[in-house]
Amino acid sequence: MRVVAGELRGRRIIAPPGNDTRPTSDKVRQAVFNALESAGLIDGAVVVDLFAGSGAMGIEALSRGAASCTFVERDRAALAALRTNLEALKVVDRSRVVVGDATAQASHLRDADLVIADPPYLFDGWEALLGSIDAPDVIAESDREIVPSGGWELVRARHYGRTVITWLQRVA
Repeated sequence: MRVVAGELRGRRIIAPPGNDTRPTSDKVRQAVFNALESAGLIDGAVVVDLFAGSGAMGIEALSRGAASCTFVERDRAALAALRTNLEALKVVDRSRVVVGDATAQASHLRDADLVIADPPYLFDGWEALLGSIDAPDVIAESDREIVPSGGWELVRARHYGRTVITWLQRVA
């Protein structure tokens, strides 16, 4: 797995061993970030990567010009891979790692411009998670389209094989 575009383009990202972490494919990351860049949502953005795993999504944001990224993860193997990636790519100065449950931590992470949420596919806490996010845009990765509720509206949903990316925007 590699960074798709930006200042870190082509650099390798490691994933933790085992099947507990499902890194977002290069193809999906490219499609998501091309759309976000076209909308002007990446350059200088404050990003939160919930359920960060290896950090691939947040690292892609940093590579494409995000000002900073907070990575939230609780799995020890994923945290080790994430920290290794941040150090190897020399983006520690623009990164913060928060150890803990993503849903619980989301309510404490204010002032984000964009939240990326990529929980395990069986995750069923979307309503609670979205209710705790204080950002104008959310990119949700799942095995199904996320139905917006509680002040969110659907911008677009795209299917990439088993992966569905749902872009939600806070209703003004």
